[in-house]
Formats: sequence, C-alpha cells, structure tokens
Amino acid sequence: MSEQDLIRELAKLLDETGLGEIEVEREGLRVRVARHSVTNVVAGGGSHVPAIPAVAPAPAAIALDEIDPAKHPGVVTSPMVGTAYRAAEPSAKPFVDVGSVVKAGDPLLIVEAMKTMNQIPSPRAGKVAQILFEDGHPVEYGEPLMIIE
Repeated sequence: MSEQDLIRELAKLLDETGLGEIEVEREGLRVRVARHSVTNVVAGGGSHVPAIPAVAPAPAAIALDEIDPAKHPGVVTSPMVGTAYRAAEPSAKPFVDVGSVVKAGDPLLIVEAMKTMNQIPSPRAGKVAQILFEDGHPVEYGEPLMIIE
C-alpha cells in the first residue's frame, strides 16, 4: 500500500468514526491524519518527508433509514479518551459479541487511558445489536461504542 493510499484510508476512517485524529505506525513509517490539518509522514530514522495535505473523502450517500448511532436510545458511549479493547487481554475471548445478551453492570469492553485499564459496564440490560469500534483503536470521549437494544 502506498503512502497516499494509507493516508486516504486513514482519512476515510476518520470520517466514518468521527475521530479528530489518528496515528498509525507500520514498519518504521508513522502517519498521522487529523481533521482540518496536514498529514505528517515521518520515516523510521527520524527524517521528515514533506507534509501531504489530508484528503477529505467525498460525502457518502446516506440511506433514508440510516440512523446516527449517537442518537440511538441504546447507545453506549466512551466515558473517556483512550484505546478500546473488546477483551481483557489479546488472547482472551471478547466480553461481548453482536447478539450477546447482557445485564446492567456486565462488562462490555475496556478503555485504556493513561496506562489504566477501565472496564466499561453495560448501562442497561438487553442484546448487543452493534459494535461500533475496532479492537485496539483509539476512541474519543462521547464516541458511540455499542448499541444495546
């Protein structure tokens, strides 16, 4: 994948998730994309490659029946900025999957913030209808993480 393809994919991910910025490091190449900013590409040795403007993806057509997850009555939002994980450790089974039935207080996920693992409990009983985050990716305060119906 070329650097520009990676930047386009990250810009698309920003748009889809509503994040303000994202940074990825892969094989000594670090790419950071932020809204209303420029993308900095830094080679592994610390030498800077000229900044490439972030490409905003074209607005996607929205189906009439598509609902904003943040406005869903069963949305579970992130209580903090951090990194979200579906399981207690990488090799462990996820706390919940789509279709899992949960009770109020059952653990749904973990948000790591400042090297502290914060277990996020279910605010209500119901069935997990959607999981809106990717395991091991950054989340922002108030970002929709799951839908429980």
